[in-house]
Amino acid sequence: MPTSATNPSHDAWIRGLEDFLMSETGVEAIRVNADERKVSIATLGRVDAGALQIRLTDVLRTLDAHFVGGKESTIAISGAPTKAVQVKHSGGDLLFEKPTCPTAPKLWHWRDFEWPEPEEIEKKSLEEWQALAIQAFICGAALVTGFVAKRLGAPEWTVHSLFAISLIGGGWDAAIDTWEKLRERQLDIHFLMLAVATGAVSIGAWEEGALLLFLFSMSGALEHFVLHRTHREINALMKAAPKQARILLPDGSTEVRPVAMLDVGDLIQVRPDELFPVDGMVVSGTTAVDESTLTGEAVPINKQQGEEVFGGTLNLWGLVSVKVERLAQQSALQKIITLIENAQHMRAPSQRFTDNFGTRYTVIVLGLVSVMFFVWWRGFGLPAFANTEASRSAFYRAMTLLVVMSPCALVLSIPSAILAAIAWGARRGVLFRGGAAIEKLAEVDVIALDKTGTLTEGELKVAKVESFPAGHEMEALRIAVTLEANSNHPIARAITSYGRKQGIETSVLHEFQSIAGQGLRGKTASGVSYVGRRELMAQSELWRFLADVPDAPLGFSEVWVLHADVMGRVLLKDEVRLGSKMVLARLAKDGVRTVMLTGDRRAAATEIAKELGIAEVRAGLHPEDKVAAILEFAGQGHKVAMVGDGVNDAPSLAAAYVSVAMGARGSDAALEQSDVVLMQDKIEKLLSARTISKAARAIIRQNIAISLGAVVVMATASLFGIVPLTLGVLMHEGSTVVVCLNSLRLLFVDEEVA
Repeated sequence: MPTSATNPSHDAWIRGLEDFLMSETGVEAIRVNADERKVSIATLGRVDAGALQIRLTDVLRTLDAHFVGGKESTIAISGAPTKAVQVKHSGGDLLFEKPTCPTAPKLWHWRDFEWPEPEEIEKKSLEEWQALAIQAFICGAALVTGFVAKRLGAPEWTVHSLFAISLIGGGWDAAIDTWEKLRERQLDIHFLMLAVATGAVSIGAWEEGALLLFLFSMSGALEHFVLHRTHREINALMKAAPKQARILLPDGSTEVRPVAMLDVGDLIQVRPDELFPVDGMVVSGTTAVDESTLTGEAVPINKQQGEEVFGGTLNLWGLVSVKVERLAQQSALQKIITLIENAQHMRAPSQRFTDNFGTRYTVIVLGLVSVMFFVWWRGFGLPAFANTEASRSAFYRAMTLLVVMSPCALVLSIPSAILAAIAWGARRGVLFRGGAAIEKLAEVDVIALDKTGTLTEGELKVAKVESFPAGHEMEALRIAVTLEANSNHPIARAITSYGRKQGIETSVLHEFQSIAGQGLRGKTASGVSYVGRRELMAQSELWRFLADVPDAPLGFSEVWVLHADVMGRVLLKDEVRLGSKMVLARLAKDGVRTVMLTGDRRAAATEIAKELGIAEVRAGLHPEDKVAAILEFAGQGHKVAMVGDGVNDAPSLAAAYVSVAMGARGSDAALEQSDVVLMQDKIEKLLSARTISKAARAIIRQNIAISLGAVVVMATASLFGIVPLTLGVLMHEGSTVVVCLNSLRLLFVDEEVA
């Protein structure tokens, strides 16, 4: 096997493809050509090609991030492959093969897969729905023209030609899909529609056949329009990701490099009116940021030293230097894109119900229609094919029954609503990881919320500086800032940020020491200083003078400062989110029980709960205690949603009926376990999520009632021969159009947050 030197990111990607290959049952080999953007997969036996494409997309996007438009497109092999996967160069291709016997490759079935490019996907979805719309228009126009020509007494060949054009326009896409399914020995509703249209023409019902395909093609165009709207939302996010970054070199100069070349810890410069290329932390400078592409919030967010910025957001006016915190493929923007793409293919409970109407149902319907044909013909003595003035033929009745029993409306009713709800949420910073989350959130009657980072901001801020005796507060703050500037602890960042706002100038440190679990020690020109916990200060001989100083008030954290000439403390507090109280009040009004699950002290948690008006508090909990609380509520028959953001929330998120993560600052573990992600880091978005969830659930129920009702009523009437084919077509296909239009209403639901 040829080998050559390469960088670790190449190795990481190759290992990723090896992991993908070994984890996929039925996949035997992968062939990739990054230069030509081609990928093929060899399979053995039956596999779900659609699901395989979804999982492959993430791997290929990583390839794009590292090589295409980045470091280089030619992939070199470094070192030995892992897990016994054979990796070879074959011309311009990179070939990955599972270990197998020499004769097995002869049985492989190679198939090409799509290399995902957002612009092409959006363009393809646009072309698809426009093509279907044009076909539906041709079908409808020819149908109307033929109908008018027939009424005006035009020659029969002219009328039939117009109806034939209508049939071809309306059935073209269905014929292509049917042919592909037949090659795989499958039948679906497209086959039923073509069978009915062909049968209608065979008995002279040209108008009915054309009307059937017109309504069917129009409903298909509407479904693809909803899918295109979702792809457009994804592509808008992808376009927000910059491809180049201006990196700061050690000599103070800058150099433009591809974003894929950035590493964690690099310093980059972002100028006014430029997009931040990756997630990072502001090192110098101040600015305001438009985060609407990421969160849906159009209000500029002020950013200064020590605060986080996100890739794809717009720097409005300041020149800032940013330290890279995450690689491009790990950014918050990329997480959103992956979540939305995966959500499109995750089934809702109602959708799994309609998925059963596939080949098996088609065979059952065809069997029933065939039986009823002979029952009407032989059992009731009706003419087999010739219609009379007294009654319709057995074949005509069979075709009518076939029309009304086709589950077109039922099959389209759920996915159209789910896609519309996903697109609605994506525009507003609410991401659903599939249809199940959309349906289930509306059913929740208990919502458990973590305190820190969910009900509160999750970032400590300095509330007060005290000195003992009073009058030396600024000096105490200067000592604290001098030492804390050398620490990465969240409390240290809060103190240094506050000190900068107060114009504090730090002293020069000659010595510095971190005392594990206690605090910091430093030496300046004025002597030795300590900053840290109360227990650290207790070791000083001067502590006796502070014996009467009370503990920090409930809800506050304290950092003590000790110097030969100055003693004091800095009080910090995690501020309650502005929208928390309103959200809890609204949930209570809707009859939802709210519970705080937190690991904090009971006294501090109770004070926050009292301020917010939360119904129940459970404090001092470990992660396993939170899981036990969730299971306890579930055991009582409640459907529980858990809202959290930290690693310690991940187990309880996994245990909940619906899991909701605060996305912008949430941990990866929390995001992985979540069904719903609130990317704007605003608890008010929980109400937005429930709004669209309830609306989608109502639309889904309406769609199922419309579609099933039409099938049951019309099928029953058809058995008694009281429904003409024209009415059957209008009722059945009309219900399909109605459910698609009904689903589109979700795109225009108002965001109710108050």
